Amino acid sequence: MDITLLIIQALIFIFPAYCANATPVLTGGGTKIDFGKNFIDGKRLFGNSKTFRGFLFGWLIGVCVGLVVCYFFEFPILFAILTPFGALLGDLTATFIKRRINIPPGGMFPIIDQLDFVVGAIIFSLPLYVINWQIAIVALMITPPIHLFTNFCAYKLKLKKNPW
Repeated sequence: MDITLLIIQALIFIFPAYCANATPVLTGGGTKIDFGKNFIDGKRLFGNSKTFRGFLFGWLIGVCVGLVVCYFFEFPILFAILTPFGALLGDLTATFIKRRINIPPGGMFPIIDQLDFVVGAIIFSLPLYVINWQIAIVALMITPPIHLFTNFCAYKLKLKKNPW
């Protein structure tokens, strides 16, 4: 298969997850998902950076973008619902792991920080049969540089405290 076509297909597939993952930076705040509670190891479950408002708005924006993708590319409607949700759960899972290994909120966890939401989106899309393994691999390969670039831009715009 042509690599250019694979990249385009990967971008189409992953775009709702990208939007879901980026939105909480703009809309977060409010009640913490972990309610300020600690896990059995005495460390916060997620920390102050994960809020219900950020998660909800991330999911809603991801769903809206996903619905546009579904309309133009004939994906099932469940794609618009599941993929952004999977992306946000992937991010939460990585955050949970980061707290367990003493990486503070905003701290860097190379590769995992760039791919957690993509892995979540891929896993939640599997029952829908909307991608093949080649598209999944390409999405995983193209995301780290895109993620680093967009985070750097958000940092320069003072939307994020760290450039990663």
